[in-house]
Amino acid sequence: MTDTRATDGSGARGRRDRLALAVVVYAVLLAQTLVYPGVDLLAATFGGRGVAAPTLFLAVEFAAFALFAGPWGTLSDRLGERRRLVALAAAGGAAGYLALAAAAGSDLPFAAVLVLRALQGGATVGALSLAISALADRAGGNGRNMGIAGIAIGLGTATGAPLGGQLFEVATVGPLYAAAGLLAVAALGALTIPDRPPEADVATGAGRGHGGLGALLAGLRDRRDLAVPYAFAFVDRLTAGFFALVGTLYFREAFGLGPGETGLLLAAFFAPFALLQYPFGLLSDRVGRVVPVAAGSAVYGLVVIAVGFAPTVPLVAVAMVAVGVLGALMAPATLALVVDLAAGTDRGAAVAGFNAAGSLGFLAGSLVGGAVAAEFGFLAAFVVAGGSEFLLALAALPALLRLGRRSGRTAVFGGD
Repeated sequence: MTDTRATDGSGARGRRDRLALAVVVYAVLLAQTLVYPGVDLLAATFGGRGVAAPTLFLAVEFAAFALFAGPWGTLSDRLGERRRLVALAAAGGAAGYLALAAAAGSDLPFAAVLVLRALQGGATVGALSLAISALADRAGGNGRNMGIAGIAIGLGTATGAPLGGQLFEVATVGPLYAAAGLLAVAALGALTIPDRPPEADVATGAGRGHGGLGALLAGLRDRRDLAVPYAFAFVDRLTAGFFALVGTLYFREAFGLGPGETGLLLAAFFAPFALLQYPFGLLSDRVGRVVPVAAGSAVYGLVVIAVGFAPTVPLVAVAMVAVGVLGALMAPATLALVVDLAAGTDRGAAVAGFNAAGSLGFLAGSLVGGAVAAEFGFLAAFVVAGGSEFLLALAALPALLRLGRRSGRTAVFGGD
């Protein structure tokens, strides 16, 4: 009998592969979040004016995320590999960031800059989504693997906000060059990681009948239960998009903070969000997905609202820490639920659907949050963002419970 430890991901090689994939996810998220603390300054460098310019600069990338996550996932399932596609996507993202840096201060119209931003986002999402899919391919428990993905995501965003703030203090385009370097390293690192695609994808050709967004819609049609975690992905990332734009502008305007200080305040959320994802992912393997997703989301929404009411920077920081803890509770459980439901077939497309839903949420958070803040003020925007999360948790609870009864103990209520 052959030793399966080398192939099922449970041995030393499996741990090294998980670490390498986590580094890729970390590099992508770090690159992405470097621009957040001074996105308004960066948009002004490209010739954009007013609140609309940073809103569009963020929104265009996440629109590209939503459009291109599906094609990357479907192509990966079709070919039965992740490694070379991750490297290709990361290299494309690096080239996109370099092109943006070269465009800064030039005569290129802002609309053309947004096109470059969209191309950069379309490449970058492939590296992120497929690296997470490769982690999901590993054995060892979906909660565990998605906890690893979550801690990489959290660490990337936790370090990206304060580091980006400091880079903005040195040069406005500094974060763009740093992002390009990070994605170049991720591209090289991805080539060292062997593929472990689910056998069902290769043997049966599952998922080969559709491409792009059609694959995502077909996946929802065939596995309607995925609509539940996708809805949570949408609203969770809506609040993230809200903080990336409206939160940043609010902290700068209400408390007079610079990019460096704003980055540190954002890190008050991202640090616990990063550090607690892995243990909370393991917890969801034990107790299941319902409590972390439903209860975590409900309280999370209320605490997001509390951030807007906090009168001082220290109280805002405390509230942001609480948001990070609750986000860490629900994020790996939500993503693990997607992997539970996708089983071994079309996993790349299912994870891509999750990322596409999240990207649409981030886009909505930027656009809706910015519009509400401009029309009704920052406090109203916090109420809309946090209230959306709270109301979804209440509305989706019956569906989560039905999913538990239909899917059994492993998918929702914990492992054996």
